[in-house]
Amino acid sequence: MEKIAVGVFPGQGAQRPGMGKDFYDSISVSRRTYEEASDALGWDVAAICFGEDERLDLTEYTQPCILTTEIAALRGLNSQYGFSPTIFGGHSLGEFTALVAAGVLTLTEAVQIVHIRGQLMQKAVPLGIGGMAAVISQNIDREGVRKNLSDLPIDVANENSAHQVVISGKLSAMPEAEKRLHTACAHDPGFRFVPLNVSAPFHSRFMKPIEEPFARTMREVGKNMTPVNAIHVTSNFTGNLHSNSTEEIIFCLVSQLSNTVRWTDNMQCLAERADMIYEIGPSRPLRDFFKTINVSCVPITNLSTAARAFSEGNLK
Repeated sequence: MEKIAVGVFPGQGAQRPGMGKDFYDSISVSRRTYEEASDALGWDVAAICFGEDERLDLTEYTQPCILTTEIAALRGLNSQYGFSPTIFGGHSLGEFTALVAAGVLTLTEAVQIVHIRGQLMQKAVPLGIGGMAAVISQNIDREGVRKNLSDLPIDVANENSAHQVVISGKLSAMPEAEKRLHTACAHDPGFRFVPLNVSAPFHSRFMKPIEEPFARTMREVGKNMTPVNAIHVTSNFTGNLHSNSTEEIIFCLVSQLSNTVRWTDNMQCLAERADMIYEIGPSRPLRDFFKTINVSCVPITNLSTAARAFSEGNLK
């Protein structure tokens, strides 16, 4: 099989103040990307990304801001270096960036969709009720984690790597979950249970109530999608590449809300098809996940790292 370049995009949590500003200031196509997103949303995306604006950490704003920044960077890299990967993957929110990169959704459609997605996700569970935590242990037994938590209001939200899963559910049940998992992983002195700073229990059963309204959003805002291009994008829900069916694409994106993000499977799927994998985003959480499967991933978080990758011959 011919080997190719793959682009992957991190999701919520990758945001940082000032993200994308060097692309915006230096490359006209990147600047126009922020303007396009602002026109679609009716508010200034660049101002929230570049300033000290607390809305950057509010889910309904975080999601379109990250997506816009990632597409602005991708377009800028293409303009400056001719960088043009042909297969894409994204972690949670990043899957929507990947669909834009592949030409399944337009940027205008995608930022409107994820803005609504963020609003729905935040409203699904009142503040203070839900929580998430990273469970870190060498060669973690993912099914063992599920079994240990099966009678608790907690689900496995992300299978991130061979050594990390993220759990999601009721905040009040997290201490019991930590106790059980600490006992189950007693053989590993490096075991860690890390509560995450999130506003809702994403990718859990508690997102079920928003599936129907989000499906309506996908059908209305994404009605002109180009499904044939989705075969070049991995699905978090299935762990494999999307099909070219509009209804199946929508089903997978809706199901992603309340089911496990199968990122480990996505990484294997992408690695089987790639010469080089590039992480394009405000920060680089995915690089370390790829390391756990012995796959190299080149992070591009700003123009400086892009220039370095190009000069070293890593960008192609």
